[in-house]
Amino acid sequence: MTDLIPVSSTRKTPGSATAVGVAAIILWSCLALLTTLTEGIPPFELLTLSFGIAFAASLVILGRRGIAGFSSWRQPWAVWATGFVGIFVYHALYFFALKVAPAAEASLINYLWPLLLVLLSALSAGEKLHKRQMLGALLGLAGTAFIMQQHGPEAGAAMPVAGYLAAFGCALIWAGYSVINRRFSDVPSSIIGGICGMSAVSGLICHLVFETTVRPDPGQWAAIVVLGLGPVGLAFLAWDHATKHGNLATLGALSYLAPLISTLLLIGVGRSDAGPILIVPAVLIIAGAVIATTRASEKALAITRSIIPNE
Repeated sequence: MTDLIPVSSTRKTPGSATAVGVAAIILWSCLALLTTLTEGIPPFELLTLSFGIAFAASLVILGRRGIAGFSSWRQPWAVWATGFVGIFVYHALYFFALKVAPAAEASLINYLWPLLLVLLSALSAGEKLHKRQMLGALLGLAGTAFIMQQHGPEAGAAMPVAGYLAAFGCALIWAGYSVINRRFSDVPSSIIGGICGMSAVSGLICHLVFETTVRPDPGQWAAIVVLGLGPVGLAFLAWDHATKHGNLATLGALSYLAPLISTLLLIGVGRSDAGPILIVPAVLIIAGAVIATTRASEKALAITRSIIPNE
């Protein structure tokens, strides 16, 4: 294994790399549901176990080549720091948000990140924001405000502000990470395995300091294993490759498939008490993304080339 993704066939084809990113988006559609199936497991314990499984899987795959299989892990500290902050901090906030706020609402707020990704990718390329991008941002914020307003004055202090803030922090961190990760396009995606290991160790430290260990039951273990292998493991590998070699604006637009699927899954299996009114913020947030990302293909390609001149 080098990257688990055939670099030779995809590195110079942004369209193929973008398609790889779609796999990550589909896997992330299941993240909120799988997390709710681990109800009762403290956030940092869940993070430790799921990332530990992803790390163990990477050791097995890379270890087939012996020590040489881990040569891609020899990278500058900036690469490790960027991945660690983007992946560990994001998930610490994400699991926390889903534990203290309604899952469907926290998930929708978290999915402001595709819109932020489009805006940040334009800014990183030195491009002036267009009116449609600003309108898209306002619609996304309106959708988020609508979610919070549903708890209204009658709920008072019961509104899970901390959960909502954590979900918004997720959106900002993940969008920033995805844009910055573009700077490390020559780093093999197999480094994600090592970052998962760092995240697991950090999660364990936080768990031992702040939480009481809860032994998962068989159903929770099943959800944790699927989390570690799919939305936490393979999805990050695919997303790393996609953000380094694909089209960021297109990825941002396609990513809004995930909150729709995620919310429908939560409601469909009865893991969320969200009613039809949730359609309003969903439409606002997703419409904002569509408006912000509906751009001429030449503009999107210009952004890609300005970030990676040799691509």
